[in-house]
Amino acid sequence: MSVYTHLSEDEFFAFCGLFGVPFKKAIPITQGIKNSNWFIQTDHDQGDEFSFVFTLFEERVPADIIKMATVMHALNKHLPIATPLTKRTAKGVNVGSDCVMRYENKAILVVPKLDGIHPKATTLAMCEQMGQALAILHDTLQTLQPAEDYGVPLYDWARVKERETAFMPSDEARLMNDIWTAYSHLPKTLPKGLCHLDMFTDNTLWELSDESKPCLTGLLDFTEVSVETYVMDIAITINDFCTTWGNAATGESVAFDENKMMAFLQGYESIRPLTHDEKTALPVMLAYSASIFWLLRLNVIYYNREQGRTGDDIMVKNPDLMKRLASYHWGRV
Repeated sequence: MSVYTHLSEDEFFAFCGLFGVPFKKAIPITQGIKNSNWFIQTDHDQGDEFSFVFTLFEERVPADIIKMATVMHALNKHLPIATPLTKRTAKGVNVGSDCVMRYENKAILVVPKLDGIHPKATTLAMCEQMGQALAILHDTLQTLQPAEDYGVPLYDWARVKERETAFMPSDEARLMNDIWTAYSHLPKTLPKGLCHLDMFTDNTLWELSDESKPCLTGLLDFTEVSVETYVMDIAITINDFCTTWGNAATGESVAFDENKMMAFLQGYESIRPLTHDEKTALPVMLAYSASIFWLLRLNVIYYNREQGRTGDDIMVKNPDLMKRLASYHWGRV
């Protein structure tokens, strides 16, 4: 959600008008690392209120964003989703394509701004509720068939791994390679379907006024929805919701909370019970998914450097934290 592409107020006005949104002001959103995002204030908003979020997708092609919009509409009645607006000229036939505009062959969506905040920390109750939500997502998206028609291609992380391990210290490269070898030996028959694959706390919104009763109010960022094993999606979500990240710059270690993981799994299995193979695969998958996000953050740094992306609007997450989490999980394997 950094800002890479800059639009003029006239361009915002024109694009928002296509959705019937009376544009007044655009405020850049600097959280996240992949797309350009703005809060949109309308003529009806007062003070610091904002009604919509405007996203320009920097990496995913428009065809992928059309799939994403279709997925979000499918989930709308089951989970708190900011369903993309459809253009005023839409005929109600092609849900996905009726939501997408183009700017220099980049896709644009406008979605309602959901209530709630990104949590600074998680609780057992939040982890259990998140487990339930992820299971509902997995079950609901089984209605979109064939699943491959609605998921975007998985990124070629093997290529990134080959590039990055060539420059890593030997102990880090060995850690990465050992985890990937263990992953390659997991059963090939693990249940699969459409998965979110980026369900971090900063892609969720919560109402937390009553600490004893947290309420999930929003699930965000469906750009990575792909066909993958469900246990991979579970591991990705557990890794963020059950970890206190510390500060790698000051030597603080990551802290993984097993009790939070148990709460998450309890919530998940209340909707969709895990198979024996999934339970057996989870420890390796926790390490493997952490290694993927370690590579992802290294990859963002690589492309920011290659493309000369700099400035206060560019956010880069620390890859060392994911390395430490991968090492923790691998030690338990």
